[in-house]
Amino acid sequence: MLRAIEPVDLATATGQDEATPAITVSGAATLTTDYRFRGVSQSDEGMAVQGGITISHESGFYVGAWGSNLAGWGTFGGANMELDLIAGFKLPVGEGTLDTGLVWYMYPSGADTTDFAELYAKLSGAVGPLSLTAGVAYAPKQEALGNAFPVGRPADPGDKEDNLYLSGDAIYGVADTPISFKAHIGYSDGNPGLGPNGTSIAPTGTYFDWSLGADLVPVSGLTLSVAYVDTDISEAEAALIRPNFATVAGDSISDATVVFSITASF
Repeated sequence: MLRAIEPVDLATATGQDEATPAITVSGAATLTTDYRFRGVSQSDEGMAVQGGITISHESGFYVGAWGSNLAGWGTFGGANMELDLIAGFKLPVGEGTLDTGLVWYMYPSGADTTDFAELYAKLSGAVGPLSLTAGVAYAPKQEALGNAFPVGRPADPGDKEDNLYLSGDAIYGVADTPISFKAHIGYSDGNPGLGPNGTSIAPTGTYFDWSLGADLVPVSGLTLSVAYVDTDISEAEAALIRPNFATVAGDSISDATVVFSITASF
């Protein structure tokens, strides 16, 4: 169907380029079959609804928020959801981009001792059709990361520990198609036990996580994803922190799985 009158682009008609806005807003909503954080399920290997929004300034500074429902991993209390508050800054470095900032992981209306802060830095760039990102995240010593319930030792309430996470990501976009292949590897070094509310972001102290997957973008703003996710946490290590580190059926929440998700973004 043709329009009776085609719209006129005033910037083009007057020979002016459209001005880039100083502030931009972007966001996304995701439905996923499993919420995996660094290889470990946060949703009892069940479905999760997630969403986030980011406000960016042309200077490179940005703030954002991201949330997801949770289930079955320790005792978060309250709304039993994760809400991440984010502030960061992006700047060009050579042919790449450095993204650095702070994330505050919080659990609304839940136990305060579960909340923690983490600094991060990511360096990304492109090599031909391959996009590469190297990341480091460091959470300074905090009670939420403490070894309150060490494996094989008496409880140590009030203990404070730190956590280090190293990661590498690669994305290969297939030319002239809406398909991208992606790979991830991560290494965690932190609390080898459980924190004050029965959780830990490095439950066995040190471990690797990895994933291989693909994205399909059938139309702009919609992404269909599939990924194989796994860790090197053994069944024996997982058994040491049960029943926390298990689904209702008793299975480890760090075992291999295939995660499907659909994301709408703007």
